[in-house]
Amino acid sequence: MIPFRFLHAADLHLDSRFTGLAHIPPAVRSLLRESTFAALGRLVGVAIKEQVDFVVISGDIYDISDSSLQGQLRFQEVLLELGREGISVFMIHGNHDPLDGPRLRSAPLQHVTVFGSDTPEQVTATRRSDGCEVAIISGLSYPTMKVTENTSQRFERKPNCDLYHIALHHCNVDGDLQHETYAPCSRKDLIARGYDYWALGHIHTRSILHERPFIVYPGNIQGRSIKETGEKGCYIVDVNEDGTTHLKFHGLDVVRWQVREISIQGLKDEVQWIQAVEREIEEIREEYPQMMTVVRFRLTGRGAVHRLLSEKGAVADLLNELQRREGIRAEQKTYQGLVWTEGFSVETGADFDRDRLLQEDSFLGELLRLAKGSTESTEELDVLVRKALAPMMENRELRKLLSEAGEEDKRLWLERAAELGATLLIGIEDLGDDVEVTAQGYDGGLNT
Repeated sequence: MIPFRFLHAADLHLDSRFTGLAHIPPAVRSLLRESTFAALGRLVGVAIKEQVDFVVISGDIYDISDSSLQGQLRFQEVLLELGREGISVFMIHGNHDPLDGPRLRSAPLQHVTVFGSDTPEQVTATRRSDGCEVAIISGLSYPTMKVTENTSQRFERKPNCDLYHIALHHCNVDGDLQHETYAPCSRKDLIARGYDYWALGHIHTRSILHERPFIVYPGNIQGRSIKETGEKGCYIVDVNEDGTTHLKFHGLDVVRWQVREISIQGLKDEVQWIQAVEREIEEIREEYPQMMTVVRFRLTGRGAVHRLLSEKGAVADLLNELQRREGIRAEQKTYQGLVWTEGFSVETGADFDRDRLLQEDSFLGELLRLAKGSTESTEELDVLVRKALAPMMENRELRKLLSEAGEEDKRLWLERAAELGATLLIGIEDLGDDVEVTAQGYDGGLNT
């Protein structure tokens, strides 16, 4: 087998909206909007620097609902730039950019292959340096936004061909509940098709689901909400003479989303709490001096400032002040090291001995034991939450919201309910509800 190298990316979502950020200054909004294009530019830079033979893109280049002429023109520029470097591109369309969606109609490029939606076409990829055939690439685009059948069954390895086989597929493997169940399939389904590398898209968290064959989600190239935290980018894939495959991840994002935890334990007053938040912001600025960070702070632990944090005004006031400061930096074009506080998630508790109460033979002790046992058992958690929320299921909007909740959401609801019940039962007054403060306002309900 002839050795070669390729780049695997997916879910570019060019020029798409950023969620969870309302009332932000124009300068910050402009930076966020440009970030997907900047990440795409970095992708081209990596492809050229690493001297890849070709690039594969596994769907969702645009969001049809947000698709702009600018986004499509910028992508065309990137394709032309890769072509000038002799780098071929193989791509499919996913649920956010299906073939029947509106798009710029331009002349086809010789070095770009866009796979159709019927039968996975088999195209031969060559090495840049000498034109030698190195791989067979197959792909399947979405004809419309919703594809609910297991389309992985349509893929077939080319018979009597020893070349490395790559499949481009935009799908949900093993029912990831955080994404729509489009083109559902299992790892077993993919392994059975006989391909060497499954270049997947649709799931925005990067993961290597299997090796030999490789089943890989590279994730999206730029995070766009607090649900898409951590480094985002693409994989460089090396295939050696004996067919062994090695992957190396390359970060591409220019705006990094994070959730940082700050414990209130030991903090005596409002001043110390504010200082703790400001220290964390400066640490983030030092850690990521070359990029913008969007952060949500999880306030946890037990302590004296719990009462203060339960008063909505204090947390909202600090949020507004932190955003004002970063807005000034952005207006001065100081984008590098910008730390935008997206919000606070208040998960603190009153300062009492929870371990002692857990041992008490009392109603409060029984309450805490029930909550603890349910959070440790998925089955018990589901039963308790289902019974507790039964009255809400009569409301259609609430029913839809609750059906989308994950296991971590349910655990958090139960922990907050137990905390509130405990503080009320032991006679601590005026504590209020746990709240979440974001740029959109307060959320003391179900939204996490």
